[in-house]
Amino acid sequence: MKVYLDNAATTALYPEVIDKITETLTQCYGNPSSTHGFGRTAKTLVETARKQIAQYFGVTAPEIIFTSGGTETDNLVLQSAVRCMGIKHIITSKIEHHAVLHTVEALEKEFHVNVSYVPVDKYGEIHYEILESLLKNSTEKTLVSLMHINNEVGTVLDVHRVGQLCKAHHALFHSDTVQSVAHFPLNFSEIPVDFAVASAHKFHGPKGVGFAYIRKHSGLKPLLLGGEQERGLRAGTESVHNIVGMAEALRLSIQNMEEESAYIASLKNYFIHRLKESIPQVIINACCENPEKSTYTLVNVRIPLEPKKASILLFHLDLNGIACSKGSACQSGSDKGSHVLAEILDEETQLHPSLRFSFSKFNMKEELDYVVDVLKKFVES
Repeated sequence: MKVYLDNAATTALYPEVIDKITETLTQCYGNPSSTHGFGRTAKTLVETARKQIAQYFGVTAPEIIFTSGGTETDNLVLQSAVRCMGIKHIITSKIEHHAVLHTVEALEKEFHVNVSYVPVDKYGEIHYEILESLLKNSTEKTLVSLMHINNEVGTVLDVHRVGQLCKAHHALFHSDTVQSVAHFPLNFSEIPVDFAVASAHKFHGPKGVGFAYIRKHSGLKPLLLGGEQERGLRAGTESVHNIVGMAEALRLSIQNMEEESAYIASLKNYFIHRLKESIPQVIINACCENPEKSTYTLVNVRIPLEPKKASILLFHLDLNGIACSKGSACQSGSDKGSHVLAEILDEETQLHPSLRFSFSKFNMKEELDYVVDVLKKFVES
């Protein structure tokens, strides 16, 4: 049996998305910057997709900028904020995606930006009171960068609360919303967020395309130079077929969100129940069991194994056709442990392997039974 439980890393495309992409590639291959008919047709597709996406999030079309995905968009916001917008103080946490952490580290080194890290508790939740104190005591132009849903342990940030704190203290708010766009209802006109991020392959769209929400009059400047595409904020010919595919994936995800989220949540709950029933020593990391504070799309579990046996666990699962992750997919192939778990677990606890299982509408309970059985046999062997 083949079981794919790594949907937080990437998702399978909706069949309708494949059809849209194929149709666009074969029939609408013009450059959207060209003024002839072929170009105008392509441009119409791009702008229609932009308007549709803007409408889903309650914002205006010019506030949606197409990019290659989350990493580029995080870089665009953070680097431009420092280089062009006068940001001298960045407040973030140590459990952010590396697209944020590594960018912030580079900006700190090159531009001597003051960086403050909000501590997190054992559940991966930030200390909101400390964030408020940092904002209150900041004497420089400040940007807060905190992800909406943590990609490894699933902890949900109260973006409304953070946004209000930022607004009260005249700070800008950037949130990596890669794991929440198309999975949770989001209205950027109601959330006090200045910059948000999306990546199509996280919601059954194509890889290599995403978008930035950039609140109007923010003052953001381009990171890539060479053309006036995307209102001058992102040079380079737009990937028309990918943009069309992303818009279709988003339409389907939002249209079916209520039904699919309930189904996926039931899979997660069933998986946790079966794990605890079959392997009583298993530990659920962070707040994955709390539906009020954790996403319904993933669970991070700690398996009772000694380090030597733990070292071959992922290999064993792969041999049995099971795809999951020991952390972010961006770290796969690395011997480094999870920087997220390092912040919320003590050193001794980290010696035991933790796995992230993430679900989608395409998964079934029979698959979860198989995974639990494989894990149980491995633990007991």
